Amino acid sequence: MKTLTGFAVSLLVALSLPGQAEPLKFSSQPGQVSLLELYTSQGCSSCPPADAWLSTLVDHPQLWTRLIPVAFHVDYWDRLGWQDPFAGANNTRRQYRYNRSGATSAVYTPGFILNGREWRGRGRQGWLPAQGLGGEVLAVTVEGDRVAVNYKHTGSPVEIHIALLGFGLETPVGAGENRRKTLKEDFVLLDRISAKAESGNWQAILPASKAATKRRALVVWVSLPGQPEALQATGGWLPTE
Repeated sequence: MKTLTGFAVSLLVALSLPGQAEPLKFSSQPGQVSLLELYTSQGCSSCPPADAWLSTLVDHPQLWTRLIPVAFHVDYWDRLGWQDPFAGANNTRRQYRYNRSGATSAVYTPGFILNGREWRGRGRQGWLPAQGLGGEVLAVTVEGDRVAVNYKHTGSPVEIHIALLGFGLETPVGAGENRRKTLKEDFVLLDRISAKAESGNWQAILPASKAATKRRALVVWVSLPGQPEALQATGGWLPTE
């Protein structure tokens, strides 16, 4: 974990955004934005319906303003014969960390976590929590290959997480529980970098994803060190090539 120096944090990340004329600006509004996490796997036969439901949120009227969905692909089902190309040990560790903290009853897929707690409300009306008063403003500016993140926070240090999401992903599965299926997925976490923020600046390179995506989005959230639950989140669409 690299250490930043400052609560007002500027992160410079290479994203290779072609043809971008004007800076992109994402910002949370006063009040906490809900982070909805789906723990899923292409090797899990019960996951495609959950993935399909998550895809319906692409058209949610409050996407990015009140709701940030992210699909974390875990790797513990790879042993069934299919190596999920989007799975990662970091995603698995994050899910286990929630379980160790008591936020979830077990480690399983598909598993949803809403604002740091286990959630089984898929399909219910009015499932999005009322926006509370907590949550400092989190602002992101994307200009060329630079991403500047600002989070005005007083108190203990925080961790900042920058995630690249892929949309319109299609994967023909050749083995495991979903063999012979072509899985279509959105909000897939392609890559993520994290750093502890105290004061000052941090510069980093975000590796380019080779995934064939129809669209990409950038999502940023902040948390207390060592804790997965987000204090605040924001995000938005990146330019298409």
